[in-house]
Amino acid sequence: MLDQIKTVVTRSRDTLLSDALGATALMVILVVGLHLPSFS
Repeated sequence: MLDQIKTVVTRSRDTLLSDALGATALMVILVVGLHLPSFS
């Protein structure tokens, strides 16, 4: 399984950073969206 992960990382090195940034942005949107009702 570790070999498969290494292969995926080496094949998708170009898009790995943008995918990580997109996932982080989605998590931030989720957390902010869940906390919005408590502000009103």
